[in-house]
Amino acid sequence: MPTMPEPQTRQSPEQPDPTEIDPIWMSSRTARQIYALGEVEKDIGRLLSLAASSISLLTLPQTDEPEDGLPQGGERSEQFVLEASEFFERLDSIHIAIRSSLAHIRQSRIAPSAINAPPPNFIPPPLGVGLPSNPSGPTEKGNRGLQEDRIERDAWKGILNALTRLKDAKERERTELLSTQSEG
Repeated sequence: MPTMPEPQTRQSPEQPDPTEIDPIWMSSRTARQIYALGEVEKDIGRLLSLAASSISLLTLPQTDEPEDGLPQGGERSEQFVLEASEFFERLDSIHIAIRSSLAHIRQSRIAPSAINAPPPNFIPPPLGVGLPSNPSGPTEKGNRGLQEDRIERDAWKGILNALTRLKDAKERERTELLSTQSEG
């Protein structure tokens, strides 16, 4: 069976560099799809903003408030063309991303029942669905998922790394101090 192409990611000033994205979002194809849908959500907000400013540019200049900061004359038409072009580019990228996500869902053969809305008063576990932790341990973790466990693990690793560097720096200071005292 042919594989579906990965979602196309467009680089824009609002999107972070792929090296700045949390590695958890690059860990699997599904995680990348979820991240892409989060970017689509941001694009929809920008799309609505572009629509509002385009409509403002179409109004008569006499109705502009001084604090609107809208251009006048020929600049107004040029600005409208720029914003309308960006609007349609963004709309196209949203369309492609949503279609790509739907294709991924179809290819993954996710059961429709998994996509249906949850029952009323359903409270999802924090940070989405994950592997349950063993709550019988000394620290009561509750219904934490895999992502929470990874974040906690990485935090503890960071703390250990920082403390090790601090200890090494203190030892270097002490040896330098002892060597200067023995020379003097």
